Amino acid sequence: MLETPDAPLAPLTTLRLGGPADRLLTATTDEEVVEAVRRADADGQPLLVIGGGSNLVVADAGFRGTALRIATTGVQLDGDHLELAAGENWSAAVARAVDAGLAGIECLAGIPGSAGATPIQNVGAYGQEVSSVITEVVAHDRERDRTVTLPGAECGFAYRHSRFKADPHRFVVLRVRYALQDAGGLSAPIRYAETARLLGVEQGGRVPLANARDAVIKLRTGKGMVLDPEDHDTWSAGSFFTNPVLDADAFAAFRRRAAERLGPDEVPPAFPAPDGHTKTSAAWLIDRAGFTKGYGTGPARISGKHTLALTNRGGATTSDLLALAREVRDGVHAAFGVTLVNEPVLIGASL
Repeated sequence: MLETPDAPLAPLTTLRLGGPADRLLTATTDEEVVEAVRRADADGQPLLVIGGGSNLVVADAGFRGTALRIATTGVQLDGDHLELAAGENWSAAVARAVDAGLAGIECLAGIPGSAGATPIQNVGAYGQEVSSVITEVVAHDRERDRTVTLPGAECGFAYRHSRFKADPHRFVVLRVRYALQDAGGLSAPIRYAETARLLGVEQGGRVPLANARDAVIKLRTGKGMVLDPEDHDTWSAGSFFTNPVLDADAFAAFRRRAAERLGPDEVPPAFPAPDGHTKTSAAWLIDRAGFTKGYGTGPARISGKHTLALTNRGGATTSDLLALAREVRDGVHAAFGVTLVNEPVLIGASL
């Protein structure tokens, strides 16, 4: 296991931001991951687990403790069942599933990061979420100091949430198992309207798997959501804010505020959510509050391609990025009474 003292963390994140960790351990096997976790716990050292770094915002001061980079590899495909080591590249895994003719994650193409992060965040996009296909998560339980296998039904999945995110210091994901579908080379039903329009099908229709994957990558690329090291407009953590989910009273109040500000003909996006709630669009809120694409004059700005992405234009600090995030959050609340919540994990920092 490779150990690096005073290790820069910025190069390990898609935002290219953040100070160093006291030490960085790079683990390439499950056994090394468990050993590193046990060592940190025994020493009373704070532990930061890093996968692809696509959902991390690290403070400029860095991390006072041990950073553990999970670089494990391993792919097993048995019929329509896929098992991935936590360190496997997620986008490559989606491509492998599509090439094998298996549906269920094709609309999650182009998402940066590693497989181990998918159950933590309940990764989702364009009408698919991993919670619909995850059967088991193998993790090291730091509380019990043992490796456990959690069925998907016990992972507490909700919109961009899970029991792993709710209790971030307990579990370290080692492997994830997915049940995909052999639909004769066709995709799962296309549920996202924008994807359906691009593919020329009705919502709920199916298309060849590669067509669905390619359409999603085209959409993501057009929004700057496919990482390009040469394009600072893609140096982001993806969507910085989650879409708000509001109860009936809160949504009614939001609609009144929107009508007062924008006029009665401007109807906010609304999508049914569980328990009588309604999900609306964070991107719509940001744009209508006056924070348009490319907003900002400093080294941290809103992407010129998508209002949900906050980007490092080169030379930005984490403080720059968080100042922009606070400005957007507070501006949206002042305009519409809705509080946006950050999606990436903040390390040593807060909004």
